[in-house]
Amino acid sequence: MTDTLRAEPESPDAVVNSEPAEPPVGQRAMSRARRRADRRAAKTASKTATKGAARRAVPAADTRAAVIDVQIDPSDPLLLFLQSAPGPLEIAALPAYSPAVVRMKEQGVQMVVPFVTSGELVGLLALGPRLSERTYSRTDRGLLDSLARYAAPALRLGQLMRAQEKEARERERIEQELHVAQLIQQQFLPSELPELRGWHLAAFYRPARTVGGDFYDLIALANGEVMVVVGDVTDKGVPAALVMASTYALLRSAADLSSSPGEVLRRVNELLIPQIPMNMFVTCLVLVIDLDTGRTRFANAGHNLPYVRRDGEVLQLQARGMPLGLMPGSAYDEHETVIEPGDIVLLYSDGITEQHSAAGEMFGFGRTAELVGEATSGDDLVDRSVLALNTFSAGVEQEDDITLVTLHRGQSGGHRDTVSFTVPSEPGNERDVMDRVAAIVDGLLPKARLDALKTAVSETAMNAIEHGNRGDASLDISVTVRRTAESVTVEIGDYGRGMQRDADIPDIDLKLAGLQTSRGWGLFLVENLTDRAEELTEGDRHIVRLVMHTSDHAAAGPTPQTTSGATPLTDPTGSES
Repeated sequence: MTDTLRAEPESPDAVVNSEPAEPPVGQRAMSRARRRADRRAAKTASKTATKGAARRAVPAADTRAAVIDVQIDPSDPLLLFLQSAPGPLEIAALPAYSPAVVRMKEQGVQMVVPFVTSGELVGLLALGPRLSERTYSRTDRGLLDSLARYAAPALRLGQLMRAQEKEARERERIEQELHVAQLIQQQFLPSELPELRGWHLAAFYRPARTVGGDFYDLIALANGEVMVVVGDVTDKGVPAALVMASTYALLRSAADLSSSPGEVLRRVNELLIPQIPMNMFVTCLVLVIDLDTGRTRFANAGHNLPYVRRDGEVLQLQARGMPLGLMPGSAYDEHETVIEPGDIVLLYSDGITEQHSAAGEMFGFGRTAELVGEATSGDDLVDRSVLALNTFSAGVEQEDDITLVTLHRGQSGGHRDTVSFTVPSEPGNERDVMDRVAAIVDGLLPKARLDALKTAVSETAMNAIEHGNRGDASLDISVTVRRTAESVTVEIGDYGRGMQRDADIPDIDLKLAGLQTSRGWGLFLVENLTDRAEELTEGDRHIVRLVMHTSDHAAAGPTPQTTSGATPLTDPTGSES
């Protein structure tokens, strides 16, 4: 028999790694056991300790003892047998059908001593034959039984102490990880919201104890629009915070390359897939807003649909798409709406709708929509939502991060006298110019006159892109829209030397006969679709000015005078100016 007990420190089911403090009686029993062991040292000694799903043998302190390896599976009948029959046991008295018993017999074990306390097996001492080849005497068995009875509680106490130490270390590790996650997340959330002309922004963010991956951002685009982003990373802690930081950076990088929300999500998805951990993904909603017109383009990557409060009614902006980081080649459809003066928009994370009450009920989309309908402003909506959520989930731990972002367009948001913006000189951007101008003057012109102005604006913008700036994307074309009750004026500027003209007035019959080039309609259309068209130079910029009266009656009046410093595109006879 061995002179020292050693064991595993990792769990309460293992034996302590040192001699436990014992009562005086136990100390005397241990001393007698050691003295007898020195005289009758065993040929083989090992100890198996319970740990998790199995028990393994641990080498005895006596270097003369051979080391054996005995694994005891939790389903092995030997466990139940040892708990119900404590005391030193001959190997022959153990269940013969036990796999562990079979292995112990093969390794020469003759006797086992279970360490049982409070009905639980906390350790096992396996003994081989004595060196003297004598059998274990009654005195030996008594000493072993005393050893087991006094050592088992001490071993269990040691196991519990080690378990508490391990649990404390784990708690400290988790708290440190959560602190790091919070620091990462705070670095990427806006410290303050920008002031946007005609709009009011409000936001609320509260992390859960485990810290999720919520984020939001506002990005000023080169064309004067604003990109608003709300997202949520699956998982918790540092992994989620790191993926959030990566997604944040990718979104800002993509926004520098494109103002299209669908294209931004597509780019981010392709870049995120190679680096995102398995079983993680990101939901994300992107809105691009023209602050002057309220024109809003949006695309969605699996995020909650935003709500819009308009005249007391609650609407949802419908857009769906695959979350980021899941499937390469995903496309994200782009949708468009107009945020009207007085509208309130709510963007939010699922930490709101999925929060449970003490009764196990979810807050849900219905309650969220009701709050939107009752709100009088963006700030009011945030305050109402937080109060309602706190009341609903009183006494329940917050399960996930909570993020709220509101956009409230002021009543004067769409009625500015002058609106300006720029677009890069890229093919197709003439349509963007046309749509934005149409949104700015919406409601000021009859449909026929609005359609005519749209065509004239598109042709002028195309000329500025193709001929004025020669398709150089690094050069912007500028657009300025001035509105009055009587007229709409649109100025489109480039870095060229003037609009391209043909020598002949376009004639459909001559063009069909091949006697005139198929081109040359642009200038002709611009002149004939507007009430006045003129060009001027300001510094190094060439500008075409288009004027459209707000009614046919005003247009039929006296021909207005050309603005000082400007020249008509053609003279009254239609020849070149």
